[in-house]
Amino acid sequence: MKVLIVEDNPINMKLASEILRRSGYMVLEATNADDGLRIAKEEQPALVLMDIQLPGMDGLTATRRLKQDGLTRHIKVVALTAFAMKGDEERMYEAGCDGYVSKPIRYKEFLETVSSFFK
Repeated sequence: MKVLIVEDNPINMKLASEILRRSGYMVLEATNADDGLRIAKEEQPALVLMDIQLPGMDGLTATRRLKQDGLTRHIKVVALTAFAMKGDEERMYEAGCDGYVSKPIRYKEFLETVSSFFK
């Protein structure tokens, strides 16, 4: 169960990585969208946890690129976002996200969302 986390905030990255590793997931990490896209192609994770606000290319653009590429379109993408305003959820789904987790990360909700993609 390989999961790629694309997150530029070191604290959020460490928290998400630790939660997933302790739950038995193999975790890959990228701190920007370009690296995330490259790792997704090379490693073929089952799930990408994509921060929406990234330096350079934002997470929604990166998600669109993943979903348009024949090599990566099958990979599930869950948005990690501090945005939970009306309309934001629709934008995430329109970009190709398969779900989302709001920040700050809440342990139980986070694990439930991730595990739902492995059933």
